[in-house]
Amino acid sequence: MDLDEIDRLRERHPAWRLLRAHNAPLILAFLGGRFIEGNRGAVPAGELVSALDDFLYAVHRTEPERYVADPAAYLDDWATPEAGWLRRFYPAASDEVHYEATPALERAYAWIQSLRSRAFVGTESRLQTAVDLLRQIVHGSETDADQRIAEIERRQAAIEAELAAARRGRFDTLDDTALRERYQQFAATARELLRDFREVEENFRSLDRSAREKIAGWGGGKGELLADLVSSRMDITASDQGRSFQAFYDLLLSEERQSELTDLLGAVQSLPQLPVDSRLRGVHHDWADAAERTQQTVRNLSEQLRRFLEDQVWVENRRVLDLVRTVEAAALAARETPPLDIGLVVDQPGVPIALPFERPLYDPQPDVAVDSLPAPAELDVTELDGLLTQRFVDTERLTENIRAVVPPRTSVALDEIIALYPVEEGIAEILGYLSLHGDGITVETTDEQTVIGYADSGGAPRRVRMNRALVRRA
Repeated sequence: MDLDEIDRLRERHPAWRLLRAHNAPLILAFLGGRFIEGNRGAVPAGELVSALDDFLYAVHRTEPERYVADPAAYLDDWATPEAGWLRRFYPAASDEVHYEATPALERAYAWIQSLRSRAFVGTESRLQTAVDLLRQIVHGSETDADQRIAEIERRQAAIEAELAAARRGRFDTLDDTALRERYQQFAATARELLRDFREVEENFRSLDRSAREKIAGWGGGKGELLADLVSSRMDITASDQGRSFQAFYDLLLSEERQSELTDLLGAVQSLPQLPVDSRLRGVHHDWADAAERTQQTVRNLSEQLRRFLEDQVWVENRRVLDLVRTVEAAALAARETPPLDIGLVVDQPGVPIALPFERPLYDPQPDVAVDSLPAPAELDVTELDGLLTQRFVDTERLTENIRAVVPPRTSVALDEIIALYPVEEGIAEILGYLSLHGDGITVETTDEQTVIGYADSGGAPRRVRMNRALVRRA
């Protein structure tokens, strides 16, 4: 970063202005504890004023001359565009002002927290995390199948060696230092996620604000505005930040992952070696709340598009109705005083004359007899012997034959099964074997040819040439 960029940030960035403010300790202590530590979203103005009044009362008990302004005045100053530490707005279906923390407040509070001295700074777990991330990058981008197979086999060998050692009662456990180090890293990552959510929400809110401004000042057609707004939304959704947030949100909403996080957090909080942080016990619920607030901002943008379309349709319908009423009024006025010259022009100067005797006389037509009934067809004598000789193939019996011959998780050739259980129902029974699918049984055909012998309904020996079939059990 060069000197000019740092100077612009010092003068314009709300987080830096907050650190330079005279009442910065009050802002960070109250707003940081209220919004960031409590992971709260929008708060009504009355509730926030009351909480700040209680906070100032506790301060005045030790320092009566410090921070003597009215609590409501403090909040108004912190929410001005020049400050930018609180967002003041009216939510939908509410007539009371609400306040919400901005990403600038989150950044300033995080920097202040980083200044606190730490008695323990872990490095080993972060090195392992860095190495794991490098492995994910390298192996996740590998396109060579042999390299991927080699890496999977390496991990498989390591897991099998660890499993064998555990069965012999030999396994390593983390000591107290390693546990505290990893818990510290988890706590920092969990809080960083909450802080990042506010920035993602602010980006979506900026898109919503720009959409409202375009809608308010738009004078063209609907199609152009909708194309502009949808493309802007798609740009954020398709960005790296948008795709990462959507993947995180989908993963967090998984019932299995929620249950796993709850069990893991409960087990970690019960370890006596770790310092208990009550906020981290339900941090996955805080993640879900923060993600839901971000999604609500996106839904607000969709609601703005819907309202714009409804307003445009209403305006167009109103215009059509005005035109219809204008036509009706003109018609009523013309009925009372019809115009003498309506401006019609006749193309031909005369009217064609047709004398009555020029028309032909009536010529009756003879009646036509129409026979619409089809001729009766000759009835053929249907031979029913083929229907009476149909044979039923019991697929349950075929399934029992397979289970008696094929062990689980193995496969056997169909001709070997038929050699043990001869065909009784002819070619239909062989087709019955090939159609079996389900109950853990699958039949696959190969390119190899084989010959299967069977007896037909009359007992005569028959042979059929077909692709060799393998019967597999799960």
